[in-house]
Amino acid sequence: MLVQPDYTDEQLIDLLKSKDQRAYIYLYDHYAAALFGMIKRIIGESEESTDLLQETFVKIWRNIDQFDTSKGRLFTWMVHVARNTAIDFKRSSQSKRNSQTNNIELIIGDEDEKLVTYISTDHLGLNKVMECLRADYRIIIDMAYFQGYTQEEISKTLDIPLGTVKTRARAALMQLKQILG
Repeated sequence: MLVQPDYTDEQLIDLLKSKDQRAYIYLYDHYAAALFGMIKRIIGESEESTDLLQETFVKIWRNIDQFDTSKGRLFTWMVHVARNTAIDFKRSSQSKRNSQTNNIELIIGDEDEKLVTYISTDHLGLNKVMECLRADYRIIIDMAYFQGYTQEEISKTLDIPLGTVKTRARAALMQLKQILG
């Protein structure tokens, strides 16, 4: 078994930008579970989630030059890529068509679901950080970032004005920035 070195974010970014395959392997080995968990929360369907994870890594590989270290950490950027990929899929006509067809697993029950192991992505400590937010902020961040709702959908679901959703989201993100330092 080959032991991989630990890279700093800067080293990993440099290797990714030079299209070094070691960086891609390292990236997948260290971040696939967390990104898969994010995608799975938004999509829910195992087959599509796996495909979207692969698509996410391809986007990261192809678009690494767009990553700006002054705007945040590499992992945060990768989470945004995964989240946006999943949300785009969910909103796509393919996803809508898939949800309209009668899926045989839904009719007879999905036996494979018993064999699936769900990966907890809270090793990052997100639950503790989220608990620090006010309840009205927490619900908006949860719906937007973990469930894939748009601000307009949050407004309709919670029956509050769109401006209130935007204000609370902005305030919540500012509070999270303070918490995370």
